[in-house]
Amino acid sequence: MTSWFSLSESDDRTFETAASRFTHVIDVPAPRERVWEALAADDAIVAWSPLVTGISWLTPRPFAVGTSRIVTLGHGAVALRERFYRWDEGERMTFTVDAASRPGFEYFAEDLKLEDAGNATKLTWTFASTPVSVLRPAAVVGGPALRLATRSIAHGIAGHLRKQTATSGKETIR
Repeated sequence: MTSWFSLSESDDRTFETAASRFTHVIDVPAPRERVWEALAADDAIVAWSPLVTGISWLTPRPFAVGTSRIVTLGHGAVALRERFYRWDEGERMTFTVDAASRPGFEYFAEDLKLEDAGNATKLTWTFASTPVSVLRPAAVVGGPALRLATRSIAHGIAGHLRKQTATSGKETIR
């Protein structure tokens, strides 16, 4: 049985005040609808990130504000219980992490925004977190590694959709 450590609830202010904020802007060579489908798929993130090893949607479809899921990283190293407080179908989703299977964070949230960009989609993926006070000095040292990890997660969707298109024979994605 997983022990859960509660985090403070995040909101949009978290993206301005968090100790660590990483924003990755990616031009995904696919229509916005396909990008959204991938982000809301049963295997979202697991399909394109080796760091994310499990996902379990706890809320039935159709998803909306209040949707929750559990995301597992590192083959069970840590699990996050996430709750979406923004769900603008096809455009934007934002969640707060309500609890983690390991202590360490005071706040953690992610915001994903999709915009049409010609034949592609501009995905702006922002990660925001604040560790508990005793871990803040370590977070400064670990910041570059966290930036690389979040970059890997965010950028992985473009390669995933390229591969998915190549194997399905759908329209060509460059």
